[in-house]
Amino acid sequence: MKNNKYEIDMCNGSIMDKLISFSLPLMLSGILQLMFNAVDIIVVGQFTGSQALAAVGSTTALIAVFTNLFIGISLGANVLAARFYASGKYKEMSETVHTSITLALISGIIMAFVGLLFSKVALEIMSTPDNVIDQSTLYMRIYFLGMPFFMLYNYGAAILRAVGDTKRPLIFLIISGLANAGLNLLLVIVFDMGVAGVAIGTVVSQFISCVLVLRCLHHSEGSYQLRFSKLTIKSFYLKQIFQVGVPAGIQSTVINLSNALLQSSVNSFGSTAMAGYTAANNIFGFLYISVNSITQSCMSFTSQNYGVRKTKRMDKILIDCIILSFVFSFTLGCGAYFFGNELLRLYTSDPKVIQCGIEILAYTTVPYFCCGLMDLFPGALRGMGHSGVPMILSIIGTVGTRIVWIFGLFPNHRSLSFLFISYPVSWILTILMQVICFYFVRKKVHKTILSADKKYL
Repeated sequence: MKNNKYEIDMCNGSIMDKLISFSLPLMLSGILQLMFNAVDIIVVGQFTGSQALAAVGSTTALIAVFTNLFIGISLGANVLAARFYASGKYKEMSETVHTSITLALISGIIMAFVGLLFSKVALEIMSTPDNVIDQSTLYMRIYFLGMPFFMLYNYGAAILRAVGDTKRPLIFLIISGLANAGLNLLLVIVFDMGVAGVAIGTVVSQFISCVLVLRCLHHSEGSYQLRFSKLTIKSFYLKQIFQVGVPAGIQSTVINLSNALLQSSVNSFGSTAMAGYTAANNIFGFLYISVNSITQSCMSFTSQNYGVRKTKRMDKILIDCIILSFVFSFTLGCGAYFFGNELLRLYTSDPKVIQCGIEILAYTTVPYFCCGLMDLFPGALRGMGHSGVPMILSIIGTVGTRIVWIFGLFPNHRSLSFLFISYPVSWILTILMQVICFYFVRKKVHKTILSADKKYL
């Protein structure tokens, strides 16, 4: 199955070392991708001022709401491609690749128009203060012009992950990340372009990563080789991608919508709290990306082994992923909390902003291992092709809890501390529901595979 040095054989041999080998480049890739926004925030915070920092930061939750549906759908492409690749279905794999890349291009163009047309309206709905809304709108509109590149990179990287290749996407992001940092410093410090400069730098860096991943697929050999003349939408594969990807995308979008509601509550405290939340949320984002790499690994490994009907190996994959997720998330969460002051000073020197950031980190970092576990079980279920019920449970557990918290409890206890206690509460409730769901779905999947195997004996 393994055709070159970049791929990992997920269906044979030891699991833990392969999970680590797969996860670490994926983790670093996610961190670098998040750094596109982090570099924007650090540069404008240090060289333009707290209003520009608040302007860029106020767009984070909205950008996630707009983009996560399509990014979630890329998980469907990853699951389907991994399944076909492991089972040696090369024609189906090739058609999945071309359908996925075409879908990425179309969705990226749609998102570019959505961002241009609705950025200011969405920011107004979120009660973005008048003193930052114009800069926030400018940043979002430029940022969304790069959506076709952003989508093509993410879908291309999803295909590479499906065959066990997480190293080359990392290399591409290192190149584009360095370009992003250099352009940000040049456009903001030398040309004094403010939020427009950092947005342009991000778009250019996304273009670079897009070109590199498409070139990689084009020059690859075998079933996942990309030929631009073959780009098309095959409804058979599109339906299967959507079965896994749409629920994942809806889940991510709705959860980020709840985060946008929380952003609105933060906005009510003024631009200082907004800036503190921006910096803290960016640190929090690094935790999410790190732990999410384990979830992505669990999904890819489970999908390949589901394709070759190795049920016992699927169980072992989940157990190893739980161990990895806890170790990574607890270690990083404690580090983010104990070094919170130092980390926040990377974003701003304003002591009031730092104090707000510390108040938020106190309730979102150390218990972050709960969030890692909460996402891990749906990741395993998606690898087995079941995405609908985990989506519903995640929405009920996380979004439902936060909505009740924001509109029912928060008005009577107005403080940043009380607002962010909603995070660990929602994680714990969702874990309980996801574990119960996983138990019953796993039992059904194993029974189905066993029955099919007996049929062909």
